[in-house]
Amino acid sequence: MILFDDIGSYPLPKDLKKEWVPEAIKRKDPKFLDIIKDAMRQKIGAGVDVPTYPQYQDMNQQFLGIINDESMTEEPLLVRKDRARIIELEAIEDVGTEYYKKTGKKLNIRVCVTGPVELYLKQFGGTAYTDVLNNFASSIDRFISNSIDNAKNFRISTISIDEPSIGINPQIMFNDSDLAGALEKAAATAASHKIDTEIHLHSPLHYKLVCNVPSISVIGVESAASPSYLDLIDKKDLFEYDKFLRIGVTRTDIFNMSSVLNEKYGINVWKEPKKLEDIVSVMETPEMVEKRLEKAYAIFGDRIKYAGPDCGLGSWPTQEMAFRLLNNTGIGIKEFLKKQKRVTV
Repeated sequence: MILFDDIGSYPLPKDLKKEWVPEAIKRKDPKFLDIIKDAMRQKIGAGVDVPTYPQYQDMNQQFLGIINDESMTEEPLLVRKDRARIIELEAIEDVGTEYYKKTGKKLNIRVCVTGPVELYLKQFGGTAYTDVLNNFASSIDRFISNSIDNAKNFRISTISIDEPSIGINPQIMFNDSDLAGALEKAAATAASHKIDTEIHLHSPLHYKLVCNVPSISVIGVESAASPSYLDLIDKKDLFEYDKFLRIGVTRTDIFNMSSVLNEKYGINVWKEPKKLEDIVSVMETPEMVEKRLEKAYAIFGDRIKYAGPDCGLGSWPTQEMAFRLLNNTGIGIKEFLKKQKRVTV
């Protein structure tokens, strides 16, 4: 069974800018929590099986702002568990209650946390202090642990550790053993609860590093925009190390896609939003999703566990377009699964 998930970020309502978010959090504006709830409802409405809590904060500052606050740590860069809060999860408790009343089932959600390597690079750059990296890893594990312990009206069924720099950023000076150790530490609690734990990589170049991290069971690949990424992964490794894939089946690189439309129409499509909507009506259609999934399944079969958009949708111009992309993704995945079921019966 392939589950439809999303990566997390989502456009703000039309009247708001990203700069509003940190100020709203600082003054505890209830409007911010309402926006989170509404975005989560949209994801559920689009058919996402395992929606990620809507991410509007900066992926690094959301965690570094707490980890660097001495009043919230027990030692430098090691957050106290009781202060390791993801406020977005508290906001969607109400949505979980609504979902249960409507369906009689608990809502399954995906929690995305920024990985220790990414946080380290943001704060320290290319120097290599293994003890500091491990403190970041332990802090992330505490965010995960606190989230699991306090989830009441939904079920955390997937944890994703976001590590976009692994395989891309030449500043990483740690050896593979140190990197694997930090990732193992960050995912330890999730694995102990038998929760699917994924690493979200922007390039799978070093996926074999993750094969040596027992607590991570799913490797994410942005394969819609870059189909050749799938060529880098050997199915034999997935079986040998008992790993699964989360593959991208819809593109999210909207600036690259809009450049194609600019060339096609000879205009700036950002100034003519109706043309920009070709992305969800012509380019990223359910049929395209189905074709991509068929191709990937022909290679990896049941080692594919999750499918969805390549990355987050925070840079998309409107919530309406983001919703349509999610909806198209869900339709394409369901059509593939229907055909697959008929083939296997």
